[in-house]
Amino acid sequence: MDKVIIKDLTARGIIGINDWEREKPQEILINIILFANLKEACDTDDISYCINYRTISKKALFIAEESQRYTVEALAEDIARACLGESGVIKVIVRVEKPGAVRFSQSVGVEIERSN
Repeated sequence: MDKVIIKDLTARGIIGINDWEREKPQEILINIILFANLKEACDTDDISYCINYRTISKKALFIAEESQRYTVEALAEDIARACLGESGVIKVIVRVEKPGAVRFSQSVGVEIERSN
């Protein structure tokens, strides 16, 4: 199976359970791996057979910036559902991280895998 990779997409949104986390947007790091059959796109060089990573990136940013979720798990699920709604996407792996959320760590987060 072929993959389309969206790496280190950075959003700013409300996420977290603490009152101070709900006051102002914070950085949210998103990584997405989309699984699809890209053979037709490879063979024809025709964009109509490709996965539109720009559209998916915009949707993921919108979801992260507007949903105001309490957990990274719920946000990852929202993004995964949106990805699976795109034509040609068979499976998706979504990782959502909160940089600097835990002292002495670069980031903390969750990675989920979903399929149609």
